[in-house]
Amino acid sequence: MATLYDKDSGRLIGTITEEDLDFLMRQLEEEGLEDQDYYVDLATLDWFEDHGADPALLGILRAALGDSDGMEIAWRED
Repeated sequence: MATLYDKDSGRLIGTITEEDLDFLMRQLEEEGLEDQDYYVDLATLDWFEDHGADPALLGILRAALGDSDGMEIAWRED
C-alpha cells in the first residue's frame, strides 16, 4: 500500500494499492531515482482513464483535484 498526499498542503489524498502506484510510476515522469511526486490535472486523469487506470485510483485523484486546475501529488509507502 502507498499513501498519496497533496505535496503543497500535506493533506492526505488517500491510500492506493501497489498496483496503482506502479501504474502512476509507469505513466508519469520522474525527475530522478528518488522522485516521489507528480503533477496531475484533468487531462492527465482523462488519459489515465483511457489507458486502464483503476476506477478507485481515478476516484481518489478526481476528488483530490476538485475544482483546481492541477496539483502536485506525492506518495510514500506504508
